[in-house]
Amino acid sequence: MTMITTKAATPTEWDDVQRTLTGGGDGASCQCIWPMLRNKDWNATTKQERVGILRDEITAGPPPGIVAYVDGEAAGWIRIGPRPAQARLGHTRAIVAATQEPLDDGSVWAVTCFSVRRDQRGKGLNTALLAAAVDYARASGARIIEGYPVDTSVVQVSSNDLFHGALSTFVAAGFSVAGELRSGRPLVTLTVGG
Repeated sequence: MTMITTKAATPTEWDDVQRTLTGGGDGASCQCIWPMLRNKDWNATTKQERVGILRDEITAGPPPGIVAYVDGEAAGWIRIGPRPAQARLGHTRAIVAATQEPLDDGSVWAVTCFSVRRDQRGKGLNTALLAAAVDYARASGARIIEGYPVDTSVVQVSSNDLFHGALSTFVAAGFSVAGELRSGRPLVTLTVGG
């Protein structure tokens, strides 16, 4: 039987974070920095600069995400953290229009990226990662968690384009649709604190 465990991404997990991001998809080049930078800043960075930005972020703390392990082997990653710290979100018109929460409210957290190694897909890692992210956000004082998943019953996308997560994963974790970014891309929320 497969055992899935999770850990917050601290400097000790740096190599594990890199393993999860380099197992297929765009994670190797993106380094999960896309949500952190406005478009003009993103376009001005190189892959090596993005590696450095993520390393610095993990070193400074608090952990910007969770690593999932399958039988002790690093297999997946999720980015979770306060929405205001993820600069792209407050400058994405569709999110600004769809959210019901103030853009500068640090008690609103956001799940913005899933990355699962190609050889570990289909094992329920996104479910485990999202559950761990919800627990982490709740313990860290979040009031609401937002997500921006893909509704795979409405749009067909490649597994590479599922880095936002699937709507079904969020709904199974208790999230509710609170708005729409565009067809097939809802904004979902989960209240986790007072």
